Amino acid sequence: MLVGVGKAWRRTACAAVLVSVLAGCSGAAEKDAEPSASPSASASEKVESAGTIGGTGSACLLPVGFDLAAEWKAEAIDGSTADPAGTAPVDEDMASVLRQGPVTLVCEIDAKPAGHLGFLRVFTGEAGPQDGDARAVLEAFVTAQDGADKAKYSTFETGGLAGAAVEYLATSELLDETKQESAFAVVTPDGPVVVHLGGADTGEHQDMLPAFELARKTLHTV
Repeated sequence: MLVGVGKAWRRTACAAVLVSVLAGCSGAAEKDAEPSASPSASASEKVESAGTIGGTGSACLLPVGFDLAAEWKAEAIDGSTADPAGTAPVDEDMASVLRQGPVTLVCEIDAKPAGHLGFLRVFTGEAGPQDGDARAVLEAFVTAQDGADKAKYSTFETGGLAGAAVEYLATSELLDETKQESAFAVVTPDGPVVVHLGGADTGEHQDMLPAFELARKTLHTV
């Protein structure tokens, strides 16, 4: 059972379908929003770290670790808190729905306890020659999202990892709204990892960028 997704539905009452869960709940429309060429002023604001996620003993076992912003709450999806041998049962039908491009949702980090409407979501994929580089993984991730447009890519290095980042606009046909979203990707020996930030609207998204940047800047393998 995908406990994290079930709780996410209840916590974000503005979404009634799984598509909204994956894309992040939407609030006020911002049809004229454009992805900024550089991180917004909000991203430069300081945010307090409240520990790390990804390693043994944390809420989600991941190929990477990074710092969590204060009061954000992490929850595993699809058994990522299972033992390293990966013996936890998996709901294959739900896993196929949660897949976006080459990666599948395994962890979501809720911003609501910190006063925001949105999630950092972590997606992982299987290791293999098809992974390509981080940019290729990220492009496949964005392409697989319905309504994604005007993507602007960049590169970064942190914690010994070379990564790619993207800002883009996401339009929901169901809700008839457009908002800004961001993601970054790295490829590890255990497979690709994508960290995505949505938000109820572009304003909420920009308010949460400091937590997104904290995760990116503290990223490391575990």
